[in-house]
Amino acid sequence: MPILQLPSHLINQIAAGEVVERPASVVKELLENSLDAGAHDVQIDVAAGGQKLIRLRDNGAGIPKDELALAMSRHATSKITTLEDLEAVASLGFRGEALPSIGSVARVTLTSRTADSDTAWQIEADNGALSGPRPAAHPVGTTIEVHDLFYNTPARRKFLRTERTEFGHIEKWIRRLALSRPDVAMTLTHNRRVILQLSAAHDEQSRLLRVAKICGPTFAEQAVQIDREGDGIALAGWIGLPTFNRSQPDMQYWFVNGRSISDKTLAHAAKHAYRDVLFHGRFPAYVLHVTMDPASVDANAHPAKHEVRFRDGRRVHGIVSQTLELALRDTRPGGDVPKPVPAAKGAFLEQGSMSLPHMLGLGTHAVRDTLAAYNTMATALAQASPDEDRDVPPLGFAIAQLAGVYILAENKDGLIVVDMHAAHERIVYEKLKSGFDDKTVVRQSLLVPVSVTVSENEANLVESSTATLASIGLDIDRSGPTTLVIREIPSLLRNADAESLLRDVLSDLAEAGHSNRVEDVCHDALATMACHNSVRANRLLTIDEMNALLREMEVTERADQCNHGRPTWTTITLVELDRLFLRGR
Repeated sequence: MPILQLPSHLINQIAAGEVVERPASVVKELLENSLDAGAHDVQIDVAAGGQKLIRLRDNGAGIPKDELALAMSRHATSKITTLEDLEAVASLGFRGEALPSIGSVARVTLTSRTADSDTAWQIEADNGALSGPRPAAHPVGTTIEVHDLFYNTPARRKFLRTERTEFGHIEKWIRRLALSRPDVAMTLTHNRRVILQLSAAHDEQSRLLRVAKICGPTFAEQAVQIDREGDGIALAGWIGLPTFNRSQPDMQYWFVNGRSISDKTLAHAAKHAYRDVLFHGRFPAYVLHVTMDPASVDANAHPAKHEVRFRDGRRVHGIVSQTLELALRDTRPGGDVPKPVPAAKGAFLEQGSMSLPHMLGLGTHAVRDTLAAYNTMATALAQASPDEDRDVPPLGFAIAQLAGVYILAENKDGLIVVDMHAAHERIVYEKLKSGFDDKTVVRQSLLVPVSVTVSENEANLVESSTATLASIGLDIDRSGPTTLVIREIPSLLRNADAESLLRDVLSDLAEAGHSNRVEDVCHDALATMACHNSVRANRLLTIDEMNALLREMEVTERADQCNHGRPTWTTITLVELDRLFLRGR
């Protein structure tokens, strides 16, 4: 066939293959246009899962009469004018492909009015053909109606799912965009039935209420607010407590400069922050907004703008991971300002502290020695001040032990129940980690160096990452184009599979530019030690020993859950107890 210039309508239909995947893609593009136009109230009406009708009405700035046809033209946009604009995109849309692509595979009616116009104007697009503008009745803003999606491309229509499935995708995107812009009121109807009605939120309380409507009240009740700015990056939003976790990563919302995206760097940063507080195979939930210089983000990395590319992904990863980790550290009784009962002459903390070498050498004597330390702490606690002059700490004071497993304590709010093994496991683990993290990684030479065959790219990666590998305790030489030799590994991992460890590290380095794999594996080993050296069930504790354990929980990071993600304590308030016994009725 000879080389021919493709007709404009066919070009738009080809572009529609990337931009308009399904009805939800249309809703996303149109809603983002409304947000870019400054709308603060948007109504979305859908019929038959979006296949018959998608109507979106907003009160944004509107489109002038002489620009309506341009809006339906390929590569026409008001959002960028120069290459510099493209390199620092601050809007949600900028390619100028959405409307003409939609107009090439559906019947579209576009009606709009600007604030300085006495009347609205309307144009129609049918199979790529545009009508002339004609007057219409419409308030300031824009309404766009999309009828019979894919009516002229039956092959595309066959790939659509059921009405219910397609509407589910539409609702998912609207919920995401509603989280990205809580200041915009949104209403969604399907087949004339109101599905979602969200009023605008302008303060923290109303924003959390919107999160509760979209993610559920349980998430909102168990969410920790994040608000941190530094090094040119702001991170804000909510993260679920470790006890609120999911079987799938279906409640993980990332927004970069207001754009809803999926990103491996951000997802890995969050996963790393939660590594010590979740069961394996469980996923955290969060709604997080990253705000940074648009020039530091490439928003043009995906045709449908689902992904972005960071200029310095490693810096973003570090800031996000550190911020979330700091927030999770304070998931302990009393939060980030613990007020434990002070002990006499500083004995409270000093007697309960154990260094890493000491803990590693405890073996079968760990529990006995720990209980002895608790006894010393408890004695100092009792001597600190009379009961009547003492502030009640977050976990209160022990009153009994139940079934050799649970500590029962009383505080100002009611009854506290503590799983003593889970709580002590977290305490021991945090002390082991502190001792490990505060020291230079001790390396051990392998008696027989391990030879590993890798790709040439991976071998090059090792040569360029020698300092990084050394910092995590790995000594690796390149002995050929595709051969690596492992000579030293961290001594704590002397029994680990060195080849598998190296391959995992290389995978992380290739994907994220750095690796926490060795640290994570070391922490897993420490967690196992902590589990084996913690107070076991059916171990009888005295009241003083129980109180000492409660006090240590209050000053231990992440003490609200054990190393496996199980809660370590719960509370039953006096109100709940009164309800159980029908008091006050």
